[in-house]
Amino acid sequence: MATDDDKTPRNDSLVGNLMGYIDTRIDLIRLEVQQKVKTAFVGAAQGITLGLLGLLFLIFLSIFAGLALNEAFDSPYWGFGAVAGFYLLLLIIFVVGVGKKLYQGLADKMLDNTIYKSDKRQ
Repeated sequence: MATDDDKTPRNDSLVGNLMGYIDTRIDLIRLEVQQKVKTAFVGAAQGITLGLLGLLFLIFLSIFAGLALNEAFDSPYWGFGAVAGFYLLLLIIFVVGVGKKLYQGLADKMLDNTIYKSDKRQ
């Protein structure tokens, strides 16, 4: 049987403190998630920008190399053929020589225990 004595000021204070603690934990988790999302966004934006600039550099360097080789070969197209052959050779090396294990090992080193390293409660 429940009586009115169960709702003492001490129990109300305990429930109030517990609700305050839960609200604070929820706010803390929200802030942590917001910070991680912001960090991921900044990293992705920086990676995309650097990748785009690197790609533009590679394109213009390849055009420069093709034109320089055209002069050296005294031909309007053999320089670009040599540059294309170089990229074909790189493609073959990566397809045949470099397996998924290299990339898997790199991913394992970069992402190993990242969830637990950032958890300060442990």
